[in-house]
Amino acid sequence: MKYLSVILSVLLIAFILCACDSSADTENTQNTSEEISSEESVSEKASAEDVTQPEENDEAAAADENVPDSGTKVLVAYFSATNNTKAVAEKIAAVTGGELYQIVPETPYTDADLDYNTDCRANREQNDNTARPKIAGSAANMDGCDTVFIGYPIWWGQAPKIIYTFLESYDLNGKTIIPFCTSGSSPIGSSAENIHILTDGANWLEGKRFGAGASSDEVNSWINSLELN
Repeated sequence: MKYLSVILSVLLIAFILCACDSSADTENTQNTSEEISSEESVSEKASAEDVTQPEENDEAAAADENVPDSGTKVLVAYFSATNNTKAVAEKIAAVTGGELYQIVPETPYTDADLDYNTDCRANREQNDNTARPKIAGSAANMDGCDTVFIGYPIWWGQAPKIIYTFLESYDLNGKTIIPFCTSGSSPIGSSAENIHILTDGANWLEGKRFGAGASSDEVNSWINSLELN
């Protein structure tokens, strides 16, 4: 009887040990499955990030599309009596990364000076081929400048005479000059051609006229067409 009890005890212990080993194997299998699932999740996330990253790079490249090559300095000089030209100049500077320079008259124009239905100051200057209104403030920084945008309103079909003052004040030889103007309806016409002769050795590109409230898309499209890069 004692011998039978020993055999039963041994069998019971063996059964308990087998059950423990089976439970451990099951737990290890579950842990391994969880680790694999976790790794797959991380891998999928990384793959998704790898796919979306080039799109972000493409957007950055598109934003820089109109910025001239590094080392090329752009100056956006403008005269604006009613802020219409100023608004366009700011958009050009934003697109090209250019430096803004406002051409400020030493004697500011009053409303009476711009009353074109009278013998106003603006009319007298436009009718005088020798008129060169003085410019206030410091000179524009042309050091290392390769491209100059020059903006102005159209006065009686031409650029204001203060633009003549500006162009005659600098050595623009070898620089690319791009005129732009603002007006209610008048085209840029001969206004650009008549200021070409004020510079020696400059490379003039075709200019463009903008209406009041010109959009950023319109400005951007024009600059694209210039192929400055």
